[in-house]
Amino acid sequence: MYSRRQANPYGGQGGGYNRRGRGGGSGRFKFMLMIGLAMAAFQTFKFFTNTQTNPVTGEAQRVTWTTEEEVQLGLQSAPQMAAQHGGLHPDQEAQELLDRVGERLSRSEVVQKSGYPYDFHLLADDKVVNAFALPGGQTFITAALFARLENEDQLAGVMGHEIGHVIHRHGAVRTAKSNFIQGLIQSVMIGSGGDHSMAQIANVVGQYANMKYGRDQELESDDWGVRLMMEAGYDPLQMIKVMDILEEASGGAGNRPEFQSTHPSPENRRQKILDCVEKYKNQGY
Repeated sequence: MYSRRQANPYGGQGGGYNRRGRGGGSGRFKFMLMIGLAMAAFQTFKFFTNTQTNPVTGEAQRVTWTTEEEVQLGLQSAPQMAAQHGGLHPDQEAQELLDRVGERLSRSEVVQKSGYPYDFHLLADDKVVNAFALPGGQTFITAALFARLENEDQLAGVMGHEIGHVIHRHGAVRTAKSNFIQGLIQSVMIGSGGDHSMAQIANVVGQYANMKYGRDQELESDDWGVRLMMEAGYDPLQMIKVMDILEEASGGAGNRPEFQSTHPSPENRRQKILDCVEKYKNQGY
């Protein structure tokens, strides 16, 4: 388009950089910039005005799902998540232990206040050391992690941490923020006229923003894990040993810089756990 030679109203011939070419390009850029800014403004308005109050923490959270939708999503997703990890573990005795620990933790008044129907699933996966929770109360632990735990207190620490994710509605909060960031990235791409360098910068910023958010969530759930363990009569210091187990299982991956990980460094988590134990002891737990 800009390579065509056009008549120059000021005399002579003009190329792609004559006044008319610059004006057309500038006008298109301004138009795309306005669209990008409008989209960014809409995404920002939508994110910051869509809030709900957490019934347990009292925190105003920016989420798009209702608690009922979280429960439904968790129930619908649980079979698929189990299938991705080889299905449920056939050891009924181990599953019964997990159920007993989970029931003991979820007996807490604050857990009951959340209103979620908690279920605890032992997965057959004996390779991946992991535990996680879906929105709405569906919690999981792999056989690979379960087998590494040395006692019931450590299992309580892991599951208390996962219950903490559910109570804090971390899944719903993170999804809302991720959608917001993706919306802003699309706005930047449109506003820059499809500039790939701008798109790459926006994607990097978005990725690191979500990583930091994930670390904050992990520390919040560690706090809840300590509290629920103490309420249920478990030894909260066993969570320190869980950190040792996770660090060993990472095979050195935990040595990378903390800002490049979705989880805090083990050293940071250990200290935070000790701080939480002291805090709740002072509160009479």
